[in-house]
Amino acid sequence: MAESKKNYFAELNAINVSGKTEKKNGLTYLSWAWAWGEIKKMHPDTTYTIYEDADGKFYHTDGKTCWVKTGVTCNGIENIEYLPVMDHRNQPIPLSQVTSTAVNKAIQRSLTKAVARHGLGLYIYAGEDLPEEDTTADIPDVAAAPEHPNAEQVYEMIRLATSAGMTAKKLEVAYQVESLGELTMAQYEQAMKRLRQLADKRKAPKDDGCQMQMPVMEGEA
Repeated sequence: MAESKKNYFAELNAINVSGKTEKKNGLTYLSWAWAWGEIKKMHPDTTYTIYEDADGKFYHTDGKTCWVKTGVTCNGIENIEYLPVMDHRNQPIPLSQVTSTAVNKAIQRSLTKAVARHGLGLYIYAGEDLPEEDTTADIPDVAAAPEHPNAEQVYEMIRLATSAGMTAKKLEVAYQVESLGELTMAQYEQAMKRLRQLADKRKAPKDDGCQMQMPVMEGEA
């Protein structure tokens, strides 16, 4: 058993996880489901813990922001990870705006990082492309197209919405998202086109009976 505990980290750390990662906003994420399945296949005794606060919530708070605390135990060794509850820009979400979805995402990412502390995929958090024993593999570095608007684009949308006589909240309701950063790029382009039309219409002389309309949503004819 002592020999197993001594070498299990090196065994997990040597695994190339590059094909199971994705990049978002400049950060690399390892698939939680794959990481958990891989460590359980090699070490079936592995367990995890989601630490609740004194009130039974799955997140902890200082009254301003929130974070989650998770632990993964492998070979009798527990590694604990703390992770802030963040938005799509990887910025901490204020306590008043925290959602169960954001907490769940933070838990999954935190558990993945706790698994990495046992060796599996740890190198990606150190900014490395490959594990130490697999430096000869040829993996192309292709930048993926963004899936969601960035902070600057969201700001521009809010500015344009104000010019069009609308609020960010109305746009979120229209597109059924919790924040404008969750829009797809197709939705973003559609909304920006409609907002420009509405903004131009407000600048033009108003006809009698002219009314402001909500942006056209996907699927509407």
